[in-house]
Amino acid sequence: MRIGEVSRRTGVSTRLLRYYEEQGLLQPARSENGYRDYPDQAVACVHQIRGLIDAGLSTRALRSVIPYLEGALTLPPSPGPELVALLGNELAQLDERITCLTRNRDAIRDYLTASRPSPEG
Repeated sequence: MRIGEVSRRTGVSTRLLRYYEEQGLLQPARSENGYRDYPDQAVACVHQIRGLIDAGLSTRALRSVIPYLEGALTLPPSPGPELVALLGNELAQLDERITCLTRNRDAIRDYLTASRPSPEG
């Protein structure tokens, strides 16, 4: 499928899809006229990329792990120290975001609970 179809099916702009390609996250084939040709599984891949980016994972970290997320490959028996450090840093940042989101969620819930009129009213 062409880039416009992937964009329509995923809600991700064509510009962002081209960026993902530049970052090595997507590898569409090219037709003779140079148009990008995406396989059907690209839709699921783009959704996964968006979900991980929205969760806070960097494209740099994604580039390292994206081949393993598709389930076709197995993780290397001993990843290099750079990948371990990169993913460890990403994990720590995600944990910080989760803690912050949890705290904010609890504060909003407490505010809504306190602002509701009592049933005896």
